Amino acid sequence: MSYLQNMFLMLSYQLLPLLFAMVLHEFAHGWVANLLGDPTARQAGRLTLNPRPHVDPVGTVLFPAMCLILQSPIFFGYAKPVPVNFQNLNNPKRDMVLVAAAGPGMNLLLAVASGILLRIILMVDPSLASEIFSLRSSGISHDMTAMVLLPIGKMLVFSIYINVLLMLFNLLPIPPLDGGRIAVGLLPYQQARTLSGLEPYGMMIVIILVAFDSQLQIMGTFFWPLVDVATMAILSGTLG
Repeated sequence: MSYLQNMFLMLSYQLLPLLFAMVLHEFAHGWVANLLGDPTARQAGRLTLNPRPHVDPVGTVLFPAMCLILQSPIFFGYAKPVPVNFQNLNNPKRDMVLVAAAGPGMNLLLAVASGILLRIILMVDPSLASEIFSLRSSGISHDMTAMVLLPIGKMLVFSIYINVLLMLFNLLPIPPLDGGRIAVGLLPYQQARTLSGLEPYGMMIVIILVAFDSQLQIMGTFFWPLVDVATMAILSGTLG
């Protein structure tokens, strides 16, 4: 199998886990907001697992397409943020933290659940372990059961990594990311007001951190190693 064919195969394993991760992340925000008194997401038709209402032209289509064109080894993207009116919440300052934490919390739940399902697959057929964790296809012939379990196992591995990545990325303490909203809800008034003032520039700050990381060495020094550590912790904890 050529490098390009192998790359497209790996990206195909990542697409479904990424879509699930993005959709359920936003669904969790809306579900908790509705639970705590704000029906905005429900009224907008966003409390659904149907991916269509959650599709964002840039985050759900353009970003993954760019990953494909650039032959990136990892798909990345985001869904359309669910609308939340924090003033409708029962306790706006406290509940804002819970609503913001729901998205990363869902990603953590999905990562752990993926690890548990992966363990079940490896219990059914332990011989698949080396190929499931390999980035390349071995070309080995398998029986029908293994042919079904192998792609599912690969998708579960990517699901763990993608959900850990989305969880930690969204927990960066920069509004409007979830971590920024959590920090605003937890900090004293004056510090919270100062941090919330960064929201109009938050995404630009994030883009600069990612685009110029080779010079800044912030994401490379702290974020990506943390993603690797958290991924290995979930794999170790679920696979034993």
